[in-house]
Amino acid sequence: MTSISKSTVGPEVTTDLLEAAIRRDRLVVIAGLALVMTLAWGWLIFGAGFPMAPEAAPGMPDMPGMAAMVAPAAWGLSYAGLMAFMWWTMMVAMMLPGAAPTLLLFARVNRKERDNSRPYVPTGAFAAGYLVVWGGFSLLATGLQWWFEQLGLLTSMTATSMWLGGAILIGAGAWQLTPIKSICLRHCRSPLSFLSHRWRPGRTGAVRMGLEHGAYCLGCCWFLMGLLFFGGIMNLYWIIGLAAFVLLEKTAPIGNRIGRVAGLALAGWGIYLLMSAGA
Repeated sequence: MTSISKSTVGPEVTTDLLEAAIRRDRLVVIAGLALVMTLAWGWLIFGAGFPMAPEAAPGMPDMPGMAAMVAPAAWGLSYAGLMAFMWWTMMVAMMLPGAAPTLLLFARVNRKERDNSRPYVPTGAFAAGYLVVWGGFSLLATGLQWWFEQLGLLTSMTATSMWLGGAILIGAGAWQLTPIKSICLRHCRSPLSFLSHRWRPGRTGAVRMGLEHGAYCLGCCWFLMGLLFFGGIMNLYWIIGLAAFVLLEKTAPIGNRIGRVAGLALAGWGIYLLMSAGA
């Protein structure tokens, strides 16, 4: 039985096989992303693992996925771990959709590298580096949550101080207008440019690229995620709204303009709250 080597196959057939393999890898990556995001969103929507209180705290709307607690939680190691996991799950659900174009392009480049007899690196290594960055942010957010609760500025996972709420809104709005935000957003909006300038070979290189891409996304969106302290850490409406805004800002043709307009609106809202608090 005669074996068929790559050299005996016509260029058209080779190209067709490569494109078919790329499409298969693309479907695998899409399926993996869909599974992870479905699990994350499902965990958030169905209560995020918290026991639901009989009644929502005063001033907080009763909505699906809102883990309202009447009394302040007693912080301990297990509760802090649960809070950190909750934050990280939110970041997975909210940030992975915006990172999907980069992950899909990374998978395509990897397939071509493999067919050129170069080392093949699973896209999961890149994704792992990306999610590690947001894991670090989740730890920081958990620490801030604990601190705000100790100061009495946060109860039932929502800011109770108009001064804190106004400061968060102004800070988020101002960050939207900074040059650092623009640089980070440009990298997030240009997957091809990022991969071509930051490419590193091997599995370790893929993890480092994921860490770098995650760092740019963190620089782009960290203050937007901080808005959850104002709107409610487990407020499903705010979670969905922020996730949709981040995706729009990263993928829409006018995403840059949308981000700047949102920045002005947030800052204006914050100023209004502070003026109301001082009246």
